Amino acid sequence: MTLRVLIAVTHLLGAGHLTRAAALARAFARDGHETILASGGTPARLADLEEVRLVQLPPVLTVGTDFKTLLDENLRPVDDAYLAARQALLLDTLRNARPDILITELFPFGRRVLAGEFTGLLEAARALNPRPLVLCSIRDILVAPSKGERLAQAHESILRNYDAILVHGDPDLVPLEASWPLDERIKPLIHYTGYVDENEGSAPAAPRHGIVVSGGSSAASLPLYRAAIEAARLISDRPWRILVGRSVPEADFQALQEGAPPHVVVERARPDFRTLLSGAEISVSQAGYNTVVDLLRCGVRSVLVPFEAGQETEQRLRAERLKSLNLAGIVPEDELSGPRLADAIRLGLSQLSSPPPDISLDGARRSVAIAESMILSKPAVHPAIDWSPLDMALEQAADRNCPLSFWWRDDDAVADTPDLDRLLKLARAYDSGIGLAVIPGRLENSLASRLTDEPSALALVHGLSHANHATPEARKAEFGAHRSLPIIAAEAQRALHMAGEHLGSKLLPVFVPPWNRIADELVPHLSRLGFAGLSTFTDRSAASPAVGLLQINAHLDPIDWRGTRSAVDPAQFVATFARAVERRIIGHADRDEPIGLLTHHLVHDEVIWALCERLIAHLARRDIRFLQPDLCFGMETGSQLRSNEL
Repeated sequence: MTLRVLIAVTHLLGAGHLTRAAALARAFARDGHETILASGGTPARLADLEEVRLVQLPPVLTVGTDFKTLLDENLRPVDDAYLAARQALLLDTLRNARPDILITELFPFGRRVLAGEFTGLLEAARALNPRPLVLCSIRDILVAPSKGERLAQAHESILRNYDAILVHGDPDLVPLEASWPLDERIKPLIHYTGYVDENEGSAPAAPRHGIVVSGGSSAASLPLYRAAIEAARLISDRPWRILVGRSVPEADFQALQEGAPPHVVVERARPDFRTLLSGAEISVSQAGYNTVVDLLRCGVRSVLVPFEAGQETEQRLRAERLKSLNLAGIVPEDELSGPRLADAIRLGLSQLSSPPPDISLDGARRSVAIAESMILSKPAVHPAIDWSPLDMALEQAADRNCPLSFWWRDDDAVADTPDLDRLLKLARAYDSGIGLAVIPGRLENSLASRLTDEPSALALVHGLSHANHATPEARKAEFGAHRSLPIIAAEAQRALHMAGEHLGSKLLPVFVPPWNRIADELVPHLSRLGFAGLSTFTDRSAASPAVGLLQINAHLDPIDWRGTRSAVDPAQFVATFARAVERRIIGHADRDEPIGLLTHHLVHDEVIWALCERLIAHLARRDIRFLQPDLCFGMETGSQLRSNEL
């Protein structure tokens, strides 16, 4: 089972939220799922994302504890246009990815300043067909709003939009109720995953010696670093290592280095932090989520200085829980000083270490398992399809010695997009040829590059610009009888040359008129304009409607264009296919004309994609494959463009 997963996260102060979301993304990708991480905070260094695709939104951040004022990377307040650009990219990512699973990090339990952005994402997800599984990802401890109406709003959003809440903690250490008053209606949605460990593994055991001081990624740890240097002057019989977060300005970092005594090393945070921590006698740090996971993994005794500015309570509660297990001492932030910190360190050094508690630390893997289980337990989006009418028709054709062939045409390609990539991967998975009817006037260079690696995919000419020139009361057409023959002939020839310039040998000189409508008077001239083939929709009346021209049409369309614009009823689709076979058996259609499947990858929703894949898979089980379009039109190589004029 391969799923598409989209994780949306915005960190505003430190990078802990992003780090945890990235660990989840890696876990989904390792399990074979196509995973996108959409990050809206300041770009940060992340461990190898492997197969995860990172989408960086225009970043926002906050300074200190002012979480109401959003700033850009240059510390300028963001405006509505900036926020609109973020949301547009996020919604485009959702629509292109069409995820099976959408995960929002923290919202709606937090990030109220970005409520409009997240709410828009959730509304767009709810409108998808099928709707993705929507999960909320939160840490073990939250900061509950002081106003009751905000608490109620968060709960109503959960009940309206979400299928489950992934709590990345262990209730044996701290249950969610310790920090957030839960509505009884919410409790059934809660799934404890265990703590998410970004490093996924313990460091090798090493002799313990010395003191390691670390802060988060933000500059909020500067008071801790300064107090640690003062404390180091009072405890000089052990080596010290102070690891400074990369968001601390360089001038402050250099001041710390210059003020440190000789037995203290001050350096930037290192990727081997856990190895250093495993070899320490004692750790001095704040009590952030990722830091505590590191402490639990390494089993090192700790002195914690929880961040408490701006009425923050998260770190203090986590620190108190570790203290209750005899794993840590606490120095309150408002009591922090060199001597006070030194006293706490001496006390920690004098005490025996307690064994680490049996706390679950495989939260990333467990989160994936929970999500997969929920997907498997969802009611079937696509009920079983009765293929028997089609199977009977195919067997009848074989009994009556009526050979059949099949081809696949997809309209409106212009560029290499995620939807096109999905289409081509589907064709490749079932060893199928496919003809892409491309719009010459809109072609982008990426399409030609993409097709170079797809030997079974070739391009056809889909009009010039796919513009409607019909009168308001008439059916749409670009090459209908509404304009003079010289004009539409010149545009058809121009379209062929434009497409040839972009696509070279990947183009077949086959004309596919937009909306499958073409003026009768143009058809006899297509050969002289350089075309060798024509394709519309319905059974052809003649294999060669004009000298030098072979017509092969499409006959099956999975889209309900006049109704839902999603997939047609599967029973109707199967019946249409069966009738196409039967017409060839009884001679009401040209049995030499391949039966054509017509798709439009740019407008497919998940129901359409599923119906198409189920059809192709069913045919493949009967050893039926779609012909390559060059063989279908009797051209063994790419097009040889002709330059005849009308």
